[in-house]
Amino acid sequence: MSSKRLRSDPESGIDGKRSLKQQELAELNPLLLEAKERVSEAWSRGLEYSHEKDLLVGNQPFTHCLISNFIQSQTFLKGLQNELLQLNFHEKSNDLYKFKQSDDLRKEKGYHISTLRKVLFEDFRTWLSDIAGVKLESTVDLSCAKYEYTDVLLCHDDELEGRRIAFILYLVPEWGAGDGGTLDLYVTDEHYQPQQIAKSLTPSWNTLVFFEVSPVSYHQVSEVLSEGKCRLSVSGWFHGPSLERPPRYIESFPPRLPYFASDEEILYDWINPIYLDVSTQVHVQDEFEEKSEILLKNFFKKEKFELVCEALRNPEIKWKRRGPANKRCYDQAEKDGLPDILAKCMELFHSEAMFLLLSNFTGLKLHFLASSDSNDDEDEQEDEEEESDGHEQACSSTAKGSKADSTEDDRRRKGDKVGPKEVEMPGESPKDPSVPVCRGELRHWRNGFYTLIHDTNVENSEFALDLLLCCGCEDWNDEFGGITSYIAKEEDEELLTLCPEDNSLALIYRDKETLKFVKHINQRSISLCKNTQERKGFWDFSFVYNE
Repeated sequence: MSSKRLRSDPESGIDGKRSLKQQELAELNPLLLEAKERVSEAWSRGLEYSHEKDLLVGNQPFTHCLISNFIQSQTFLKGLQNELLQLNFHEKSNDLYKFKQSDDLRKEKGYHISTLRKVLFEDFRTWLSDIAGVKLESTVDLSCAKYEYTDVLLCHDDELEGRRIAFILYLVPEWGAGDGGTLDLYVTDEHYQPQQIAKSLTPSWNTLVFFEVSPVSYHQVSEVLSEGKCRLSVSGWFHGPSLERPPRYIESFPPRLPYFASDEEILYDWINPIYLDVSTQVHVQDEFEEKSEILLKNFFKKEKFELVCEALRNPEIKWKRRGPANKRCYDQAEKDGLPDILAKCMELFHSEAMFLLLSNFTGLKLHFLASSDSNDDEDEQEDEEEESDGHEQACSSTAKGSKADSTEDDRRRKGDKVGPKEVEMPGESPKDPSVPVCRGELRHWRNGFYTLIHDTNVENSEFALDLLLCCGCEDWNDEFGGITSYIAKEEDEELLTLCPEDNSLALIYRDKETLKFVKHINQRSISLCKNTQERKGFWDFSFVYNE
């Protein structure tokens, strides 16, 4: 009987396997221990510190740290990258982000992921706890994210109960600022609101970034612009004692105003005659009451709409960027200096005649001539109606109710103003509950613009009628973004989506449990636009009406 001696060649023996495992040990950059005291001092005093290109502590716009060559073994890193790419990723998409994310990595049993987890949860957590002066818990959130072409994570602060330190380990190919996907850090104002990007960090292979989660830690992952690259990262949060948070800032709004007096001639001057026909209004109202939304195509007369579109391209219009970035980013037209045709269009949506027309379209009580549901359960008889003369009253008499009548608590009854809830908005006087009002703006949309759902939007506590009319969006594709999306409160599933469409008037009834946002407009709006090298975006007239 013969036997063979085990050899130490890595390809043919046990010692070889042991040697390969040795190469795949996940050892941290030894500089972490060497520079620990200097990093700790810089972190605690809010100072800047750097050690060549391997370690950097920055203090603007808030304290953060970059560690290059975080893991020593390139063999381990390649194995980790391959193991991560084999995971199941889930598409994540809402108002704030669009990317692919793995399940919680604490449940994964692969060698490389398990080893990384051990390094992060033990050695690195101990080092980080000493640096930040915070007792960090053993529980760590950990997942893997893939950002590909047009993926983005918009401005946010990461604040959630117990989160203390956020971290990201990049496993990306050669990457430049032109590829997008940068980690952008925002400076904040005295109200802890993000203002503008103060610093952008470009991802690089085997670099770990961390920062303390705080009321000023606003950041974003900018849109990935490269079609052939994947921004792969492992990220999460270390938990510890919660910080005291300042009260959420409630921003002021322009005042909501009642309509101004006008006669019906303003409607005949602007609006497609079909929508001024009584039978059409009856049909529109029936459909609106059934669905709580409707889209009226070719709403303006063709010649008027063309004049509006031409005026919107006037370079002399003054546009103001609306923020802050954790709530919205788009351009709003300033009223001063608007071309005459645009000023008159804004007046149209604010006119008494339009309030009455919208009442006829929706059945909502937006004008005193509009009829209302008068079936009070105790004090009034059902089906009591007032007769009147004239074309306007004949149109409005078809109104039998609205979405507001869908539940017993929300019904509008003559004499008892149940909803919309009267809210005194910051920056305006209390609204007379018997007077319909509106607020409106002219907006410009292009690549990089969006709105976000946020918990300080007081208007979300009211019943409202949203009006939207878009211009300059010919050939717009929903893949570009710019979609107005409605969702139920605390839900991600979309109830309704509106893709921009030229000269189409959208009316949507929104209750207190319905929220809306405009999806981030991505790079496809430029590169995939037909017959042009650059898309300038589109415009819309956006109004909100309250009974």
